[in-house]
This record gives sequence, C-alpha cells and structure tokens, in this order.
Amino acid sequence: MGGDRAPEQIVAGARAVADAGRIGVLLVGLEGQMGDTGDLPLLHCTEVIGMDDDPGQGVRRKKDSSLVRAAEAVRDGNAMAMVSAGNTGATMASALLRMGRLPGVIRPAIATPIPDLKKDYPTVMLDAGANAEATVPMLLQFAQMGAAYSSKRYGVGRPRVALLSIGEEKSKGTPLVKEVHAVLAEGGHGDFDFVGNVEGRDFFEDEADVIVTDGFTGNVALKTLEGTLRFLMSTLTGILTQPEVADAADVLFPHLLPLAGKLDPETTGGAMLLGVDGVCVISHGSSTHVAMVNAITVAHDVAVDGLVDAIASSVQSDADTLAVAAD
Repeated sequence: MGGDRAPEQIVAGARAVADAGRIGVLLVGLEGQMGDTGDLPLLHCTEVIGMDDDPGQGVRRKKDSSLVRAAEAVRDGNAMAMVSAGNTGATMASALLRMGRLPGVIRPAIATPIPDLKKDYPTVMLDAGANAEATVPMLLQFAQMGAAYSSKRYGVGRPRVALLSIGEEKSKGTPLVKEVHAVLAEGGHGDFDFVGNVEGRDFFEDEADVIVTDGFTGNVALKTLEGTLRFLMSTLTGILTQPEVADAADVLFPHLLPLAGKLDPETTGGAMLLGVDGVCVISHGSSTHVAMVNAITVAHDVAVDGLVDAIASSVQSDADTLAVAAD
C-alpha cells in the first residue's frame, strides 16, 4: 500500500517476480483495494500509514497497518524479508519495533547503493537518513555493518571504508568526524581497510567501497546526487531530441542508454536497513514495477545468503566497548 504509485505498480512488480517462479511473494494490504493480485497470497490489514503520518506514532497507533503486519510476518517466520516503497520513517520504525535490533547494535542505519562507473559494483553509503545525529560508536558500527553488507551483497573481499567530510586531510571536518577518523585509523575494528576522508565530489571516483556519515549529512548528499543526475539526464535528453542534432543523437543514444540504466535508482533495488533482526528493503517512493522487481529480488537474495548473520558478526567484537561508550 506504500509509495506514490501504489498499489498498482507494487502489485505488478510482485506478480512479475512470482511469475518468474524463483521467489514467493506475500502481499500485505487492504482487502479489496490491491487490484488484480492474481494468485499471490494475501495478508489483509485494516490500516495504512500514509506518507504524511508521523512514523513513530503511526506504528504505535496503527497496529493493524500494512507496514506493521509486514514486519511481524518477518519476525514470526512467515516471510524472510520485507519490502516497502512507503513512508521511510515508518518502515524503519516498524522493522525496528517489531523485528528488534541485533545484539550489540546501537542504532540501525540505512545503507544506499551509489552507482560508480569506474567499477562493476556500487559504493555503499550509510547512514542515508535513519539517524539525524550520530556518535563515535554509532559511526564505527556503521563502518562495520557497511563493510559486511558490501562483502555479502557485492562480493567485495576487504571493503575500503571512508568518512564523508569537507576535505581529505584528517584535520578536516567536524569534531565528530575527526574523532571517528582517529578511531578508525587505529585499525583492528573489522574486516575492512580504512582509507581516510572523502568529499562529496568523490562518490563516482572509486575512492571507497563504503562511505560512512551521519543520517542528516547522508540524506542531503543522497538527495543532491539524485537531483543532479535527474537534471543531467533530462538536459541531455532534451538536447538530443532536437531535430537539428538528430544525426548526432543516433550515434550517441546507444552509448548513453546503458549509462542511464546504470544511474537509474530503479535498478538498485532500494536501500537496506542494517542492524535490525531481519531483512528490510526501503524502496524509493516513486518506485515503478521495475524497481519493485529489483527490490524483491535483492531482499530474497540477501536473506538467503545470510546477510543478517553477517551484520550481527560484524559488530559483535566491539559490542561491549561500544555499549559503554554509547551510555
């Protein structure tokens, strides 16, 4: 029931995945309002948390909402993962409150794949909006969880982890960034290599496999990247559809279309909420059936591949120290 194009595009994506025969899909929504669901099994609810609803209050008050019931289905073992294109905060809150945090995790984080044309897999940025403010122990855990996700999802042997800052030098950045830099530079905090600071201009430069930041900065950076790419592709399309450049367009379009596909957020499958005791994929609010196919496929694959166990293991070694520091 969540997303700008729900339920039609959500259901269409779910049916496409189910028709392929590899993955089973359970739809959660209002009875009689999901359209043509085909043969898909349905979990009916009586409430929906809207895009404008307060996330925390919505989850607590609307206990029979589609988001809450989806999270409970994962918690109770009736599903292996949940996917939503609805209210991001409510999706996160329902997963956190119903699935619970993994042992030792201070706060879950949203990990978003950022396309990088210089390598065959995306760069993972976290946090992309779950925590507006962060502490040193939280950012250290984000580095650990992000590295584990990069390894499990994209097969990166020993991920390169960087901090997002305003300069490459260790002396640049906020007091928080400087302190985290000093801790990560010591080494020994996980199966990854700390490569120092990166700037906003370095996202597409293959400088790191995981970029760590607080949720406020990460969300601003993500939305800026999305807006810039949308503007770029729209401008190029407008120019190349002009009659006077038709010959050049015929030559360029075959080269630009694969690029557009790689930069299209619909191809990534959405962001992953790391740190909860279950798989939760948060898709873009404007997701079409194509995005849902990719999101459902990613959710299935990481669940089968043991992502949650890998995340739990990645933070275990520092759990006691981090818990004390967080207090």
